[in-house]
Amino acid sequence: MKIFKSILFLAILASIFYLITLEWKKRNTPLPTELHPIVAENRDLLIQKASEKGINIVITDDFRSAAEQDRLYEQGRSREGTIVTHVEGGESYHNYGLAIDFALKLDDDSVVWDLERDDNGNGQSDWMEVVAIAKDLGFEWGGDWAGFKDYPHLEMDFGLSIRELRYGERPPNNKKVQ
Repeated sequence: MKIFKSILFLAILASIFYLITLEWKKRNTPLPTELHPIVAENRDLLIQKASEKGINIVITDDFRSAAEQDRLYEQGRSREGTIVTHVEGGESYHNYGLAIDFALKLDDDSVVWDLERDDNGNGQSDWMEVVAIAKDLGFEWGGDWAGFKDYPHLEMDFGLSIRELRYGERPPNNKKVQ
C-alpha cells in the first residue's frame, strides 16, 4: 500500500509539473505576427504555378491577428453581414500564420469565388486546378472538411493542432519547400 501511495503521489506531482510547464510555455511563447516563412514561400509558388496554367489568383487573406479574427467572427452575429467563420481569435490557423485564402482574379481585376469557372479553357474548373496545385505544395484545403466547407481556405498545420499552437508549440522554419 505504501508503494502505491508513493507512485500515486509521484504521478500527481508529475501531472502538476506538466501543467505548469505547459502554462509557462503558453505565456512565454510569442504569438506570430506574420505568415510563416514556409507558408509564404508556398503561397508564392502557388501563385506562380497557377499563372503558368493560365489562372490568375489573388490571396485575399493570410496572417490574421486574434483581434481581426474576433471581428470576422462577429460578422453575421453581433455585426451585420454573412457568417464567414466559425472560430474566434486564437482558434484559426490564420492566427498562427499557417493559412491563406484565395480567389480567382479576372482580366478586369475583379475577384470571384467561382468553383465552376474555366477561364483557361482546358475543360477543368480553374478553382479545382488551383486546389490541386496547393495540395501538391503541401496545403490542406478547407473544401475537404467534413463540417463547414471553407472553399477559399488553404492551410499548412505541420501536424500541430490549434490546442498545441495555443500552448506555445510552433512549426520549424527550416522544412524544405517542395
